[in-house]
Amino acid sequence: MSEIIKTEQVTYNYQDDEGRPVVALNGVDLEIGRGEFVAVLGHNGSGKSTLAGHFNAIRLPSGGTVWVDHMDTKNEDNIYEVRKTCAMVFQNPDNQIVATVVEEDVAFALENMGIPPEEIRRRVDDALKAVGMYEFREHAPHKLSGGQKQRIAIAGVIAMMPRCVVLDEPTAMLDPRGRREVMEVVRGLNRRFGITVVLITHHMDEAVQAGRVVVMHHGKVLMQGMPREIFTRVDDLKAASLDVPQTIEVLHELNKTGARLQIDALSVNECADILQQYLAG
Repeated sequence: MSEIIKTEQVTYNYQDDEGRPVVALNGVDLEIGRGEFVAVLGHNGSGKSTLAGHFNAIRLPSGGTVWVDHMDTKNEDNIYEVRKTCAMVFQNPDNQIVATVVEEDVAFALENMGIPPEEIRRRVDDALKAVGMYEFREHAPHKLSGGQKQRIAIAGVIAMMPRCVVLDEPTAMLDPRGRREVMEVVRGLNRRFGITVVLITHHMDEAVQAGRVVVMHHGKVLMQGMPREIFTRVDDLKAASLDVPQTIEVLHELNKTGARLQIDALSVNECADILQQYLAG
């Protein structure tokens, strides 16, 4: 599996409001393979959103190199193709919705790309069906719920047919129902369409759905691996100001009282099975 995103010793520096230098990224080496679903975790200020911006060339590295489908993002001639290849979905869907009718919003980027009208019609319909919003195609976006708006924003990205989608905390402003709706769509992008998904999140229950988890801390990659491997490193995660899934937290706390339990339960059912076996023993 070849990589679609690769960073080599990427650094990113800026000045804060008082003119003091800030190092947001500090030597990040990372590879994301085609078709992967990767969750990037980190506390506020860890650099995770800054890193996400580099994948779409919204930000350019102060040092090092970011490659998107073998294109150097610092090369201005590559910017258009980089953004076609790797599309972004932001935290607030209102910042991405520009039209007053749902289907017109999804078509907006395609019209700017010069796509023929018949092809736009097909792509818009397919994208809205993919996110379960086809029946709302003639509705006004401002009348939709937060979760529905975010699904419209994702549809606009799907219609562009990118090979990779980066979602920067797309559920941060949503209620639990909206979060479930959006995560169902995100999983579908990866499983049904084979689109590479990079999910920036601070929700552990979202990260466990990914195939790989990358943990950022102080502008560096602290650790990476499969969710079950990463989330059992409870002390390391807490030292990085991160929580762990509640199921693992429960088992970890029980072990502090003298129990000897596996703590790799990523779901409620797995946790219940471990506890049942312990009580039966």
